[in-house]
Amino acid sequence: MLERTLGRTGRSVSIIGLGTWQLGADWGDVDENAALDVLAASVDAGVTFFDTADVYGDGRSETIIGRFRRENPDARLTVATKMGRRGAQDPAEFTLANFRAWTDRSRANLGVDTLDLVQLHCPPTPVFSSDAVYDALDTLVEEGAIANYGVSVETTAEALAAIARPGTATVQIILNAFRLKPLDEVLPAAREAGVGIIARVPLASGLLSGKYTVDTTFAENDHRTYNRDGSAFDVGETFSGVDFATGVEAAQAFAAALPSGVAPAAAALAWVAAQDGVSTVIPGARNRAQAESNAAAGSLELPPTLDATVHEIYDRSFRAAIHDRW
Repeated sequence: MLERTLGRTGRSVSIIGLGTWQLGADWGDVDENAALDVLAASVDAGVTFFDTADVYGDGRSETIIGRFRRENPDARLTVATKMGRRGAQDPAEFTLANFRAWTDRSRANLGVDTLDLVQLHCPPTPVFSSDAVYDALDTLVEEGAIANYGVSVETTAEALAAIARPGTATVQIILNAFRLKPLDEVLPAAREAGVGIIARVPLASGLLSGKYTVDTTFAENDHRTYNRDGSAFDVGETFSGVDFATGVEAAQAFAAALPSGVAPAAAALAWVAAQDGVSTVIPGARNRAQAESNAAAGSLELPPTLDATVHEIYDRSFRAAIHDRW
């Protein structure tokens, strides 16, 4: 497993990490033993970066990771969590007092004194340009509650605002073969500033696995059922905001462009990881086999024509509909 420096944290992390939203049961039920097995399989395969959030299962994801760390004290891990979605999405809520309360809860869930990396969790856009917010985050670093801070964003403008701040260590953003907008400005700006890029939703909520058809259905408590219209949270988090049927067709074209024996999911992850400026990619996994398959993408050699194919599919299927929106 290759490793890269995670922006201004200075930490070395695996290019394929693990996103743990699904361990909070927002992708259908995952029992605790299965969740721990996913974490173990990932670490066994060379993964050294976990991404979670205080709202994933109302802290369940953090708590499971905390248990795993206690039971595996020798595992070399960087754990990033997120905060800011527990209360009203009002810029006035993003205060030092709330930050302390939220990080104290995450520290307890994860069983650590100092959080490795805390990211603002897709807050209202004005938060990204608030001096008081960054001052509060700097205070948490000074107090030792957090080692580093970053942001998770929905739009490129939010990413660029955060990158301009000297204390921002990382930016987490949706980046996959169906969402290329960050390649235009965000990745170049991050490289210039030394900010790490954490690429989330790299498989477009599973579309790029090539396993779905237009008739595929998901559980009622799976966001791929209840958030297709963005009624629960930003629609970009579900299938990258693309129309499901269009996404299925594009995924079939992506799979058809791969050599025999190369799994679409592995190729999609490896393509994201190969983008200049990406520090780590955080696919989710619901079982050991998925975790091992994801990690294997960290050493996959891609066909030299794949990048051009990705752009061709994107231009044909998605650019007119979604590129400007994000």
